[in-house]
Amino acid sequence: MADLLTIEDVRAAAEVLDGRVLRTPTLRSPGLSALFGVPTTVKLELLQRGGSFKTRGAFAKILSLSSEARAAGVVGVSGGNHGIALADAAHELGVAATVVMPSSAPARSVELARASGADVRLTDGLAAAFALLNDLVTTGATLVHPYDDPIVVAGQGTVGLEFATDAPDVTDVLVSIGGGGFIAGVATAFHALVPGVRVWGVEVEGADAMHRALAAGGPVEIAPTSIVSTLSAPHVSQLTYDHAVALVEDVLVVSDADAVRGSITLAETQKVWAEPAAGCLVAAARTVLDRVGPDARLGVVVCGGNTTFADVVRWTQG
Repeated sequence: MADLLTIEDVRAAAEVLDGRVLRTPTLRSPGLSALFGVPTTVKLELLQRGGSFKTRGAFAKILSLSSEARAAGVVGVSGGNHGIALADAAHELGVAATVVMPSSAPARSVELARASGADVRLTDGLAAAFALLNDLVTTGATLVHPYDDPIVVAGQGTVGLEFATDAPDVTDVLVSIGGGGFIAGVATAFHALVPGVRVWGVEVEGADAMHRALAAGGPVEIAPTSIVSTLSAPHVSQLTYDHAVALVEDVLVVSDADAVRGSITLAETQKVWAEPAAGCLVAAARTVLDRVGPDARLGVVVCGGNTTFADVVRWTQG
């Protein structure tokens, strides 16, 4: 088993990140509260620089490196948001970054990573992306893994630290899962600060690596088929799996179509432009309420905003 993070790890990351990232808003949501019929609070992490929580982990990791490691550059693999975040953090810290993305990654994500100065390499699929990543690491660059790294997970957990501090009355918190680093960090913070809280993971069909891992008793390889590329990790890690087993109430899986409809609902009720990686939480919220009853007070982490209008139109018409 991997060692679980502690709230002290997350607090240490918060100190490192102070002044580097935004303390994103935590707000009561009248629209979602009316929709769900229970008090609902949102953490608008999509307003983070780079458009997602990934910026926190990228900064935390690069800031932990020696001067020699920074001089050798950093490398990462991404379906979108981690690449944007790594490029942004590396640019601000004066570190060369190479980002490997499958050709299925959103064009907007590729554009933003390149705009921050990263060398973006596109590959034919995730397997080829990871193979190229391994080659680049052997040349001396430091891997900044999107989720299989305690420093990255602690950095991402600062979202939970802020949310739990600002909304200690929530009973049930919904968090999206790709590789599982985000929910591992957020759940660590919430369980330390809000006794009795339930943290629920949400995935989409065809990008349900954690759900399958929990069913199998450990991480397994999957071939992602979902349109939600930012959740399409080919596997979770032992680190993130062990956190899910210890700290997550359950992992719910919704369809791509429901995730897209959830994004539209967030636009209409919360007035934010969110990815289906966040929209999936809207669909899952009803399942959570069916299971825990009407006395719940929901917390929803709106995690990413890097999608285009054209993407949403294509998904809704497809």
